[in-house]
Amino acid sequence: MKKLSLFAAALLVSACGGEGSNTTAATSNAPLEQVAAPNGGDWTRTVTQTPEGGMLLGNPNASVKVVEFGSMTCHICQEFAAEGEPKLVENYVKSGQVSYEFRNFVRDPLDISMSLITRCAGATPQFFQLTSALYAEQPRILEQVQKVPPQQLQALQSASPAQQFGQFAQFAGLQAWAAQRGLPSARTSQCLANQAEAERLVQMTSDASSQHEVTGTPTFLLDGEVAAPPQAGQTHWQNLERQIRGALG
Repeated sequence: MKKLSLFAAALLVSACGGEGSNTTAATSNAPLEQVAAPNGGDWTRTVTQTPEGGMLLGNPNASVKVVEFGSMTCHICQEFAAEGEPKLVENYVKSGQVSYEFRNFVRDPLDISMSLITRCAGATPQFFQLTSALYAEQPRILEQVQKVPPQQLQALQSASPAQQFGQFAQFAGLQAWAAQRGLPSARTSQCLANQAEAERLVQMTSDASSQHEVTGTPTFLLDGEVAAPPQAGQTHWQNLERQIRGALG
């Protein structure tokens, strides 16, 4: 992996606030039929990594598949994580009728550092727990990094990718934060230096742009198609839930 190519790819021209094209659908408040989880368990304990590189929560064979392209440094993604994701999981994923896949869409080196920390948990429920918790910490993290002297940030551009991600993690206090949540610093140091995983993040972002024309976050796929963007005065969750209900029939 070339040092500069990864740094450039991480600075893709993208924005907070995705758009898409699809038709909206009517909603229904009818209760969902429950699909039995393995061994009588809970679908929210089932996590698998998809061939595209995302983490899928719930029934891999769900009748409706939701994919979120999300950036860890996007404030609108943070709003969806706070408002929408808990309802999506509780009201839909738990039923086994809907699955939820999160694919990182990285926009900058800090975004990659944060993503490497969450993905250090692997394909486990902890990945989603860490992602939600890190979104909650996003304002503090961004404020902390913004305090770093510009000359220090400029100097990082000549560093290797692993050095960049490790340094951003240090600026943001990510390793200490992760250690408090069950990921030892020795383990997160390895994850931050994992070149293959960093390349996977960049490739997943590139694929989102080329295959689905994703230009902003959050952007959602519903059964493989880009979901319609919210209308004025509508949150991403309100919009997405209406389309999920329509897809469920």
